[in-house]
Amino acid sequence: MFNDTSSPLSLLKTRRSGKPRDLVAPGPDAAQLREMLEIAIRTPDHGKIGPWRFIIIKQDQREAFAKLLEGALRAGKDSGKDEVTPEEIEAARTFALQAPCLVVLVSSPDTSRPIPVWEQELSAGAAAMNLLHAAHAMGFAGGWLTAWPAFSDIVRDAFGSAPDRIAGFLFIGTPARELQERPRPKYEDVVSVWTPPA
Repeated sequence: MFNDTSSPLSLLKTRRSGKPRDLVAPGPDAAQLREMLEIAIRTPDHGKIGPWRFIIIKQDQREAFAKLLEGALRAGKDSGKDEVTPEEIEAARTFALQAPCLVVLVSSPDTSRPIPVWEQELSAGAAAMNLLHAAHAMGFAGGWLTAWPAFSDIVRDAFGSAPDRIAGFLFIGTPARELQERPRPKYEDVVSVWTPPA
């Protein structure tokens, strides 16, 4: 069984990402989303910096987000081409409008602090995972995407400024179909016991 919420351990053992294109209404309401984000904030954070921000794109803002992505594509700075195809524009629009709930996670390291930026970026990843776990615990599914918009300066500048980076777009909703398991690394391939140097 996938996304078994009968116990904390069963949830962790069975959590599965939902493909954002397959996430439909209902999504979390404002109170549920706030609870998810409050849980997400409870993440390892060396130095207690909070080197990340969550930005909610509301449903009535999705068209504006789609236009932002189209503008970034047409600027040619992200595609590396002078022109974009109608299919690329439609794909960007689909990306912007999928799933009932969308949260942008921005990694916002404080470079004035002695905490390494790498550790601050790891904290952002942990915050994203906490949000996905919270969504699943509350009966929803989530999908964490990057794709080209996460690496576009034009898109980034709509949510922050350098050295900020978009860590991902977190889509949340109700799965339209049963979530499928994907291949996972074998335990033996990724876990070992340290051998001290001679």
